[in-house]
Amino acid sequence: MTEATTGDAPSKPGPAYAVLAEQLRSRILSGELPQGARLPNDTELTAEFGVGRSTIREALRSLASQNLITTTRGVTGGSFVASPSIGHISANLETGVALMAAAEAVTVDQLMEVRNLMEVPAAGMAAFRRTEEQLDELRAAIFDPKGIQGPDTYAKNQEFHLVLLRATGNPLLELITAPVFRVLATRFGRDHAPGGFWHCVDHDHRAILEVVAAGDSMAAIDLMRRHLDHLGDSYRRMDRLRTE
Repeated sequence: MTEATTGDAPSKPGPAYAVLAEQLRSRILSGELPQGARLPNDTELTAEFGVGRSTIREALRSLASQNLITTTRGVTGGSFVASPSIGHISANLETGVALMAAAEAVTVDQLMEVRNLMEVPAAGMAAFRRTEEQLDELRAAIFDPKGIQGPDTYAKNQEFHLVLLRATGNPLLELITAPVFRVLATRFGRDHAPGGFWHCVDHDHRAILEVVAAGDSMAAIDLMRRHLDHLGDSYRRMDRLRTE
């Protein structure tokens, strides 16, 4: 009796380099190969997996493209497990969120919902945990809304929110939230913001800075919620203009 072919048949494992890359990736993410650890050399990988050098090179390129390893040359060179970088991980996440927004797989309301879930409690935590250095950074991110707005204004606007997230002492908050507000800010045309937008942002930032400096967590939570409500209204208007 022959075995029936069905949709439940196991899929092919894929190219040899992809299989090797996945094996090494699993070891890295499980902690079996910790940060800074040197990966097995070509001879060891060939002995373990039965693959040639070209396959190993392709696998290492794949891991490097995911920022999982770094490779150096020379006598002491080799491939090493990379140190985690919030910047790299956040940039990859931002790309994914931007693709979803471009494909209209997520809405402005959904993006703002994530910001509210993260940034509102984060503002309260920042008021409780912030350092004097972080307060100075928040003050440096305040801008003049009266002039013509450009890249410097956009950068300071982002930096204000980033500093608040960093002030919580939890790097995951910045990692998860920053890509969302970057996508919102770039996708919905800051150059075409409604009248009074930047004055409102400036007013809200100054008010939030004041209560964070005073260590008033509850006021910081309330003001951040109001600030994100203001931003959400503006982004929705910009989104409607974009689609008309």
